[in-house]
Amino acid sequence: MGCSESNDKFVNKQDCFYDVLFKRRDVRAQFTGHQVDENTLLRILKAAHSAPSVGLSQPWDFIIVKDLKIRKQFYEHVQKERQRFEDLLSEDKKKIFKNLKIEGVLDSSLGLVITYDHLRGAPNVLGRNTINEAGLYSVCLAIENLWLAATYEGLGVGWVSFYREEFLSKLLNLPDRVKPVAWLCIGPVTHFEEIPDLERAQWRSRLPLESVLHYETW
Repeated sequence: MGCSESNDKFVNKQDCFYDVLFKRRDVRAQFTGHQVDENTLLRILKAAHSAPSVGLSQPWDFIIVKDLKIRKQFYEHVQKERQRFEDLLSEDKKKIFKNLKIEGVLDSSLGLVITYDHLRGAPNVLGRNTINEAGLYSVCLAIENLWLAATYEGLGVGWVSFYREEFLSKLLNLPDRVKPVAWLCIGPVTHFEEIPDLERAQWRSRLPLESVLHYETW
């Protein structure tokens, strides 16, 4: 279980926290397919549910998807969207993209769909009157909480974004007011890669902090 293990490398809780933070990866290819312990799953969901939210609206819901039929339907949809994206690429980018694994829908232990309900706490959500997207930002904070907790627990998480929202909404019978934000692939992994997949594949290079840091004004 991450840095909770007895290890001289971690001399204090600060080291432990940052180890988890920097170990986090968008996992696609390292899933073992082994079952996720139910108590562990509940812990990471509680971590997600404890995230800050605008006006304490907690506008998220969590849908655990283990059914193989549903996952196969989603997988097939994702492959079609992958091809549509590939068709837009230059030849150089296509060569790289063809070798990239973009999801672990069938390899992971389960799918977790996280949604956004813009009516929760409405009509007067404290703090959302001038920035409507603050509710969606809240859902993203819940996802990050879950991702870090899962990493600590030794579970991989992969965010699948190659899908059409209307397809996933219909597949999971979501109410009209509810927006799907993420399909997360979750499960035990063989290891966490030292270098993120897209960097290793030379799709893009990570920007140094100095290139995005500003003081006082832009």
